[in-house]
Amino acid sequence: MNNPTANQVRLPHEQETIRAKCFHPTGTFVEFRKEEIEQSIPERFEKTVRLYPEQLALKARGCSLTYQALNQTANRIAHAILVQRGQGEKAVALLFDQGAPLSAALFGVLKAGKFYVLLNPSLPQARLNFMLEDSQSSLLVTSSEHLSLARGFDRKGLGLINVDDLDSSLATKNPGISISPIALTWISYTSGSTGQPKGVVQNHRNLLHLVMTQTNDLHICPQDRLLTLASAGGDTLLAVLNGAAIFPANIKQEGLASVGDWMIQEEITVYNSVPSVFRHFVNTLRGDETFSKLRLIRLTGESVYRRDVELYRKHFPKNCIIVNRLSSSEAPTFRQYFINHSTSITDSVVPVGYAVADNEILLLGDDGKEVDANEIGEIAVKSRHLSPGYWLNPDLTRAKFLPAPGEEEKRIYRTGDLGRMRPDGCLVYFGRKDFQVKIRGNRVELAEIERGLLSLGGFDEAAVVALKDPSGEQRLVAYLVPTNQTPVTVSALRRSLSEKLPDHMIPSAFVMLAALPCKVDRQALPVPVQVRPELDIPFAAPRAPFEATVAGIWANTLGLDQVGIHDEFFDLGGHSLAAMRIVSQIIKTFHSELPVKALFESPTVADMALVIAQNQAKNVGDEEFARMLRELEAMSEDEARKQLAGATKKPEYTVGTNDLAK
Repeated sequence: MNNPTANQVRLPHEQETIRAKCFHPTGTFVEFRKEEIEQSIPERFEKTVRLYPEQLALKARGCSLTYQALNQTANRIAHAILVQRGQGEKAVALLFDQGAPLSAALFGVLKAGKFYVLLNPSLPQARLNFMLEDSQSSLLVTSSEHLSLARGFDRKGLGLINVDDLDSSLATKNPGISISPIALTWISYTSGSTGQPKGVVQNHRNLLHLVMTQTNDLHICPQDRLLTLASAGGDTLLAVLNGAAIFPANIKQEGLASVGDWMIQEEITVYNSVPSVFRHFVNTLRGDETFSKLRLIRLTGESVYRRDVELYRKHFPKNCIIVNRLSSSEAPTFRQYFINHSTSITDSVVPVGYAVADNEILLLGDDGKEVDANEIGEIAVKSRHLSPGYWLNPDLTRAKFLPAPGEEEKRIYRTGDLGRMRPDGCLVYFGRKDFQVKIRGNRVELAEIERGLLSLGGFDEAAVVALKDPSGEQRLVAYLVPTNQTPVTVSALRRSLSEKLPDHMIPSAFVMLAALPCKVDRQALPVPVQVRPELDIPFAAPRAPFEATVAGIWANTLGLDQVGIHDEFFDLGGHSLAAMRIVSQIIKTFHSELPVKALFESPTVADMALVIAQNQAKNVGDEEFARMLRELEAMSEDEARKQLAGATKKPEYTVGTNDLAK
């Protein structure tokens, strides 16, 4: 079926041509009809199970589930929830890493007629406690892996279900609960300007509408195999509500180095991630991979740059296309831009593109009126399928979601993003209007970080800005005015902040000032010097060429003049994507297998060098391994410093003052 569907919008000829070729070469695409959004997600899922019971639904590392097996597992979880909490709409918290148990649990919650709150086990305990309390969750579903963490929550009356220890008597049949299309499906917590996360809610109809538009525009079919490096939710629904297979990857644990080979081995047809993860994934490729089955790369969450398109052309086949999407928790995918090998990208940033069915874009000025043609304005989305609003926050809901005059079923959501419309209807994105930024695909309110810093005590003022690091990614820099002259180390700051904020919200650099500029003029803030921060431990130079090489890789990746062998990775401003870059460079330099988790388990240069030596020892004899260890330990301090001077090249990193305001 290669004709545009009734639910697709008309696009310019070039865009229409690309979309028209976006089909699985052997798969049969079935249109997702508009009337099918007037049901619940479990209804659609159970219909898919009846059509494809023995077809692969989900595959993660070490686990594969057919549609029938996934449905039966979800049903058992649903019945366990109903036993504990009965029927009725209630929030259920899910504490899982990315993978098969999470996917089964989220369907189990929805089948029980509840809505879920995703709790990432890597978040600080204080933040998880807030989300549990604010969502009013009375039940927590988890696995044995996180049972200890789950038992540590202090919410009174919180029930607990371990999916690895379900009662064997629980039924595997569908619960058969009647669920309205406007019933809630989830609460998604994002950074909040008040200093606390805010919860965005969604319902079944809106998510099915998202699946409908993406299914019909991208022609998702039962023969597709979708890899997702993003969080569970939309990608999982897009796959399993169409008979396709979802492959969730936990890159924090597994890294990116093996993703390319896994994609080829599993014949992945659709790739999904934020742009920053995509470019780091591409940097792990050898260059000889052949992604013959890959037909689609879906990117969203951050700006896509022209250099990303160049990487795509270099590594992926001509029958593969990119779709750059603009979306938010409040307004799922409302703009998209199709790119193939022939698409001309003239600007440094790729446009976010053209209309998606049932979504209209308005560009508003400060007065709330539409701006004139070719002018920049705040992007507002007019649609029937916007989020119902913010959980338990009617004032914020009224401020961000406005009525659409003359169209009772529609509302207008002011995104806070700036854009300009080209004459042909193509939307160009110009960044945020306020002090909200995107860090590794996560929406961050700078005010929340500033409040977190001030709550630590010892500082009179705090300002946080986002600027680009040497790799082109956004990073956070904190400017602080200490209350007294008592020195504070970056190590101590990070430890304290990590109890309040998730990793992506902890600044990578801290600058102490006597005072902030008047009215906190971010353009007047000084450029941070790229030197090793003041840590709890003194600098220790590498003791051998082996360590010096590792230290040099760390320094160049983190943009520092030097790295001590006992410095903690995260104290130096490291984060998950930097860890992936370091591990990728280590593998290329030492030809040694090294999972990303090795960096988290061995978070210093000395520890990492020992792990690499031990891995290499597998390929050498005991005598040679002993010689390597003797060399590592016997070098004098002066010799080590000479080696370090030759191995660690100071990075070229200059930032103009204008970059601080971005």
